[in-house]
Amino acid sequence: MKASRDPGISYGVVRSSRTTADIVVERDGRVIVRAPVELPDEHIEDIIQSKRYWIYKMLAEWRDLNATRVLREYRNGEGFLYLGRSYRLSLVANQDEPLLLRNGRFCLRRDLVDRGEAAVAKAAFREYFIARGHERITQRVHYYAPKVGVIPREIDVRELGHRWASCSPKGNLAFHWKCMMAPPTIIDYIVVHELSHFHHLDHSRAFWNEVDKVMPNYGERTEWLKKNGAAMDI
Repeated sequence: MKASRDPGISYGVVRSSRTTADIVVERDGRVIVRAPVELPDEHIEDIIQSKRYWIYKMLAEWRDLNATRVLREYRNGEGFLYLGRSYRLSLVANQDEPLLLRNGRFCLRRDLVDRGEAAVAKAAFREYFIARGHERITQRVHYYAPKVGVIPREIDVRELGHRWASCSPKGNLAFHWKCMMAPPTIIDYIVVHELSHFHHLDHSRAFWNEVDKVMPNYGERTEWLKKNGAAMDI
């Protein structure tokens, strides 16, 4: 992270073959400038200064949203999100699979919790969401790709840190496994968002026009993700 001329702002820079620069506040509160490879550092600093009031506003909203983050525990009755719904957790003894969604409940093998390591239980949820994500998200990509007018290559679901999804210049798509906690309409928005990056790697007006062609109400879904993204965790 770099220190800005404004002492209240530090930021990172991600360079790529894009033609314009933009600023995003990531889900972990980091300020990131996505810039063309050849853009000088001093120009990036000028962009930060020109957008500093907007950055402060976004950081304030980020703090407000994360103040309501839900900390979940792996115990009977705890609620876990899947496709926009909350399902209660049941710890079970006789089950071959680490985690199943059965009879309206998430059934987690009790021995995974008895080890006293939350990471083991979390891994069970992560692997479950990855497996289901490969099925659902791949199907939605294939549904929307012709509408956007693109042909994606590889589609993956994995850990992506603080990004919901990514699109590589080679046409490969990756989606965070936490996307499977969102309602189906929000998953569709994330899919269309990434497919539209095939036309524009930035977030210019031209990019949003591509999103609008397929999903005219994308603004409502963007706002939902912004307000509820912090709660999509395990």
